[in-house]
Amino acid sequence: MNILQINSSARSTGSASTRLADAIVARVQAANAGATLARRDLAAAPHPVLDEPTLQALFTPADKRTPEQAARIALDDALIAQVQAADVIVIGAPMYNFGITVQLKSWFDAIARANVTFKYTENGPVGLLTGKKVYVGLSRGGLHRDSANDSQVPYLNTMFGFLGLTDVQYVYSEGMGMGPEAVAKAQAQADAEINAILV
Repeated sequence: MNILQINSSARSTGSASTRLADAIVARVQAANAGATLARRDLAAAPHPVLDEPTLQALFTPADKRTPEQAARIALDDALIAQVQAADVIVIGAPMYNFGITVQLKSWFDAIARANVTFKYTENGPVGLLTGKKVYVGLSRGGLHRDSANDSQVPYLNTMFGFLGLTDVQYVYSEGMGMGPEAVAKAQAQADAEINAILV
């Protein structure tokens, strides 16, 4: 089994979402002896945003790209290869201003590539990253689960489905900005959820 862990907090240390991702990965590893782990920290090694030069490179045939364009696309290729090789994907996803982080958005922008990780058909788009399990550790300062304020999970569900990642489970750690007691309660509830889904 190949596990891919994506830490998308802006913090390299002390991140609640990374703590969740670490806990999930530990349980998956414990249940699957010999599993390999690739970890990508998007704070320590930020991925470039999708900008005009990148779009130009993407829409330039590979044999006609400049060295600079080829180097830029190679960065995305590396992320795509990691996802394609993974059997299990674990993402630490904090909520920033009611959405995902720019780090995670840049990761999605990099791995969503037509005819590689999805394709368009006469019946609409079809995701090509099938047969994988996804766990997402969600950390929030407030309480947003199953509320109208949670635009994060609908977006993630849309992106995962678009890419063919349909087996997704979420673990929530909410109220992290509401004081020490709330933090302790949130961590305990998250640990209980991890234990429930990873028996």
